Amino acid sequence: MSAPEVLVTGGTGVLGQRVVERLGAAGVGTRILSRGGRAGTVRGDLLTGGGLDAAVRGVDTVVHCASSPYRKPRQVDVDGTRRLLESAAAAGVSHVVYVSIVGIDRAPSYPYYRVKLETERAIEGSQIPYTILRATQFYDLVLMAARFLDRLPAMLVPTGFLGQPIDVGEVADRMAGLALSSPAGRAPDIGGPEVRTLESAARGYLAVLGSRKRLVAFGLPGRTARAFREGALTCPENAYGKVRWEDFLREELRAVRPEGAGR
Repeated sequence: MSAPEVLVTGGTGVLGQRVVERLGAAGVGTRILSRGGRAGTVRGDLLTGGGLDAAVRGVDTVVHCASSPYRKPRQVDVDGTRRLLESAAAAGVSHVVYVSIVGIDRAPSYPYYRVKLETERAIEGSQIPYTILRATQFYDLVLMAARFLDRLPAMLVPTGFLGQPIDVGEVADRMAGLALSSPAGRAPDIGGPEVRTLESAARGYLAVLGSRKRLVAFGLPGRTARAFREGALTCPENAYGKVRWEDFLREELRAVRPEGAGR
């Protein structure tokens, strides 16, 4: 009889593919759930429920990284997670590990955070033992935002927004470790090594690039912006990550422009 496998939803995404790598390095067999059913994955659609029963068959643990913040988030994240849990329970899955976001209960005016919180509640209400890990924003997301703002003549940044972003590889390490451990319920939150403003992160980005672009900070009104300024997205008492923002940027820059290459 073959050893049980771990199913990773979102296993082709930024976090999921690294979780798959970590589990593979630990000698754990993995299945990757993919809506498109690309080579090396199993087909399954959280939106419709198609293929989920087959995907979880023989699986001991599900690492749930899949999310859809921009396209039908509630239907995919909340309803899709319920479909996944139903299939997993029927198949005898003994552990679900879910990645969530630090501060979703402190900034509920942000619609996607309400979706993530409702997804957590669905997992907590399931009969399957679970582990929920909340992590702060990934550096990859911050970099994507910085590159978008860098297209403008000046970088426009909301003033006072506090964050504690983290390297996605460090989150993957923690997720893989939790998947190989007993269900823990709500695991301690994790964040990066530094709490800093978005302005500071943007200045760090420009400094690493050697750019003299002007940065313009502006006030942003509303409940969500106030929550961000008050540190809703941070967990300074749980600074788990070691990789700093500027270190991450230098590695990304080297990947795009190898050492010795001309500017």
